[in-house]
Amino acid sequence: MLGENHSLNHEFPEFKERIEKLIDADSSFAEKVKKYNALDKEIRVLELDGAPIDDEAMHQLKHERAVLKDVLYERLKASA
Repeated sequence: MLGENHSLNHEFPEFKERIEKLIDADSSFAEKVKKYNALDKEIRVLELDGAPIDDEAMHQLKHERAVLKDVLYERLKASA
């Protein structure tokens, strides 16, 4: 679905408190979250603007977001 919200809190509501704690305690995690959120916002804006980039570029952005999401999810699980 175009313009869908993929923020970490939306994707992993069960980890909301853990996300906040890790952002405060782990600068590497916080930097990855910042990059993830920026990518998610860029993708949503592009989708809502009619995707004024080619399909390959959009695919690359979505791939980067997915890879970051996987890394962040693994870190969240490991912090349990």
